[in-house]
Amino acid sequence: MSENNNKIDELIDKLSSIENEETDTKAGKIVENCEVIDKESSQNKEKIFQKYKIKDVVFLAIISAIMLLTGAFMPLVSNIPIFGIIELCLGVQFSLFPAIGMMKVRKPGALLFMSFFSGIVLIFMNTIMCFCLLLCALICEALTLLIFRGYKSDWASFFAATLYMPLTLPFLYLWYKFFYSFTGEEGEAVSAFIGSDVGTAIGMSVAVIAVCALGAFIGIIVTRELKKAGVIKK
Repeated sequence: MSENNNKIDELIDKLSSIENEETDTKAGKIVENCEVIDKESSQNKEKIFQKYKIKDVVFLAIISAIMLLTGAFMPLVSNIPIFGIIELCLGVQFSLFPAIGMMKVRKPGALLFMSFFSGIVLIFMNTIMCFCLLLCALICEALTLLIFRGYKSDWASFFAATLYMPLTLPFLYLWYKFFYSFTGEEGEAVSAFIGSDVGTAIGMSVAVIAVCALGAFIGIIVTRELKKAGVIKK
């Protein structure tokens, strides 16, 4: 009986050792897989150009809609004969919300997406403004990639959001100066836009940049607080 018990104990020890080896092997494979996944995710984060997910596009579309809604008063100031009055009135919204969008979706093309979604609505009200925003977004994206190599830094979002609206001033000036007809209801406003004295143009341009910088700064602070509160996931 004692010999049989010893054999049974030996058999149990062998089985347990085999199970332990299999468990260790499985655990090792799990660790290796986790390391591979972590390595791939870190490599993806280091890439400048990343794939867009559906949730990214949806978030940018929602932000664009909110941005347009907050700027719904634009038709009320569009005919005021002051250089840059539209950009000055829309500067906060059109820098704050783009900053939030780029802080959440830190991928090249985020600002271009927001301009596209905004342009879908603006094209029926102000066609030139739609194409102007798309062009300015493209320039901002190119400069941000050239200087910051992506949107990993908060300063990249601040830079692009601040530059976005002020860039429309020179393009609109050139458009009104060389391509726009002075006839119609907007004639007075257009004449004021391209006929303003140098001091007024410079003063309004500086004011637009300052307002946009303030809006971008607020957008970054708001996004940071929302991330801390868990409202926006990192």
